[in-house]
Amino acid sequence: MNFGRLAAMGTVTVLLLIAGVWGSWPTAHNVMLTKGRESGTIEVTACGDDTCTGPYTPVSAGSKARAKVVIDHTVAVKKGRTYSVVVKPGTDEVMRSGPAGILYAWVPLGGALLLASVVVAGGLRLPRAGWVLAGSGIALLTAAFVAL
Repeated sequence: MNFGRLAAMGTVTVLLLIAGVWGSWPTAHNVMLTKGRESGTIEVTACGDDTCTGPYTPVSAGSKARAKVVIDHTVAVKKGRTYSVVVKPGTDEVMRSGPAGILYAWVPLGGALLLASVVVAGGLRLPRAGWVLAGSGIALLTAAFVAL
């Protein structure tokens, strides 16, 4: 009975952490692995419900200026501000780069760490490990909030 509980809770914990990385990776790999990608700045001139747009000014060699690129409208993007961005390959979509972009990309993992901490502390009966996971999740989410 004890082994079954440990196996089940261990599996749930691993699945939660994999889901956090899975949710973060589509954005994180573009923001973190910028070698060979177009990078520059966007001055946000208009925002709709889901996206914001503005002109793109290149910074990296080989990048071309664009009259209009699209960035997701989130709490991290405000009209009238200029942001460092990376262009998604093959599109006119951009993502925030730099420390703020990296931290924002890993927010799903921060949530997964918080969820996994409850499973580890309660289900696996490892309260110290649970506190470590919770502290890591809170630190990541707080750092992302402060950086934005």
